[in-house]
Amino acid sequence: MKLLQDRVATPLGTVLVVSDGESLRALDFEDFEARMHKLLARHYGEVELLPGRNPGGARHALDAYFAGDFHALDRFPVATNGTAFQQLIWRELRAISAGTTSTYGELATRIGNPAASRAVGLANGANPIAIAVPCHRMLGANGNLTGYAGGLTRKRWLLRHEGAFVD
Repeated sequence: MKLLQDRVATPLGTVLVVSDGESLRALDFEDFEARMHKLLARHYGEVELLPGRNPGGARHALDAYFAGDFHALDRFPVATNGTAFQQLIWRELRAISAGTTSTYGELATRIGNPAASRAVGLANGANPIAIAVPCHRMLGANGNLTGYAGGLTRKRWLLRHEGAFVD
């Protein structure tokens, strides 16, 4: 599979944007490039990343998001392989509005399976499209910040940027 990759400077460091030219396939921070490649291989097998500036307009959507248009990435199409459960969770993550948060238990209840909070957490952690599939909006059961592939400092920054109250 051939995909386009761009490197975009953001207030949180450079992000890697991978697209098929229409939809985002992956988005991760440059210092987690190895993780991104691992997720791409898991979802697609062998992938060749070709340089592509602003594939499908992704750079513009990211710039708009960081400038305060929190819906810019909501309007940008995403596509990735994953299990049916993972894809359900990733769709539900996109339904969490900027400025709000949810817990794994709340999301499990929302999908009709309150006992699936751990499975929700695993699917959240396997999300290959950071920020646009907003896994950073997930909190632990006690409302505390929990793990984030980009690091808790970035997670806190993203939540504050969107207007969510966090410690």
